[in-house]
Amino acid sequence: MTHGSPPPVENADYRLMVESISDYAIFLLDPHGHVRSWNVGAQKLKGYRPEEIIGRSFEVFYPQQMIDIGFPARELSEAVRLGRFEDEDWRIRKDGSRFWASVVITALFDESGRHRGFAKVARDLTARRRHEEMLRRSEERFRLIVEGVRDYAIFMLDPDGYVASWNLGAQINKGYTAEEIIGQHFSVFYPQEKIDEGWPVQELEYALRDGRFEDEGWRIRKDGSRFWASVVITSLYDGHGRHYGFAKVTRDLTDRCRIDTLETQERYLYQFLALLGHELRNPLAPIANAVSIMRLEESVSEPMRRTRDILARQVAHLGRLVDDLLDVGRIVTGKVHLERQPVEMQQVVAESVEAMSSTLQARSHGLEVEVPREPLVVMGDRVRLVQVLNNLLHNAAKFTPDGGRVSVTLVPRGDRVELSVADNGPGIAPEELAYVFKLFAQSEKSTVGHHGGLGIGLSMVHQMVQRHGGEVSAFSSGEPGKGVEFVVRLPLIQRDG
Repeated sequence: MTHGSPPPVENADYRLMVESISDYAIFLLDPHGHVRSWNVGAQKLKGYRPEEIIGRSFEVFYPQQMIDIGFPARELSEAVRLGRFEDEDWRIRKDGSRFWASVVITALFDESGRHRGFAKVARDLTARRRHEEMLRRSEERFRLIVEGVRDYAIFMLDPDGYVASWNLGAQINKGYTAEEIIGQHFSVFYPQEKIDEGWPVQELEYALRDGRFEDEGWRIRKDGSRFWASVVITSLYDGHGRHYGFAKVTRDLTDRCRIDTLETQERYLYQFLALLGHELRNPLAPIANAVSIMRLEESVSEPMRRTRDILARQVAHLGRLVDDLLDVGRIVTGKVHLERQPVEMQQVVAESVEAMSSTLQARSHGLEVEVPREPLVVMGDRVRLVQVLNNLLHNAAKFTPDGGRVSVTLVPRGDRVELSVADNGPGIAPEELAYVFKLFAQSEKSTVGHHGGLGIGLSMVHQMVQRHGGEVSAFSSGEPGKGVEFVVRLPLIQRDG
């Protein structure tokens, strides 16, 4: 056709071969774009029989908007100019349906170089196009999801460690906008001492070697502040196995790290308190015995009697502090064994009031007790529950001025019993209520030097009530004379009339 004609038999075979191909539309156009031949593949792809399409302009295969801009004629012009034109775009079948076509148009010339027309080959790539579109949409959705994630910094690095992408979580986590950080080396996120050690580069080497690398350590924000980060670096490869960068996911674990540190410190503190309590009890016992022996002497001087009484009071006070230390240590370390059995809360109130009456009388406090006749029974350790109420009454007596008023109330509330202790002392500032059950907590109004105490009694109450499946709360307006109310809630196991 183009440079010489093949032998007639070969030409006929070639024509038969082309006409029988069913996977490709192969046909000829004259120099003006009119169809001159039509194979089986063209009929199958486009829906026209040869007698329906031969002689018509090939523009019939194009969407109207492409015809309006002169695209079909431009394709032929480019094919003449370059010898060949390739394109992928939408085309139209006889029934009006669209398909995504891969098109190759080749300009044909005779031996003298005169333009004879065009050979056109078209293939239906709709399935591939649909798959690519689905993949593109999936990638777009994934990109939007990643970009919108706030809790994780998710970004990409090129093979040399320079930032190539940046999501919202990275901006929130590290403080840089995408415009500020893309193109910078990721070592900017590391403390200087880590950079000096070459650690950022080593991380990438480990990720490249193993495919994935995890780490936790300090990182740096844009403002220079540090945060404890959990980092995962994944090495990325294309379909041909070529390495093209890294994906990096970073999460701020500063709060968790701080909590772990505090919990560890608290555990060591309680262990120390338990040890301290035991060490203090050893010398306390002989001192208490010595004071008891001194009290056996009836004929002593007045100065000696006063000294003996002072020692007795202080030994008793010190014994109480040591007991509190030991109790807190035992509770937190799980060494307190509760003798659980049905306990009538009226009995707990009676025993505690009897035990604390001398303490209240020493400060001239009035005590009001209100309990119902109906038995209120909980499952717990009677001795420990009495200890809880003792601590609350001791706290009320200590912080209420002489001649004050203390009340104890026991009432049922649904499936729980409420035990409250209230006083008319100086109260607790509202902003301090959240801390009253913390170990060593002391209100500035408590005048520690005057009242004494380590601030562990309420912590012990809180821990013990929790061990009984209950809860304890404090209420106060902070106004002088309005005092504070502590409410213990415990689950009832029976309510018999």
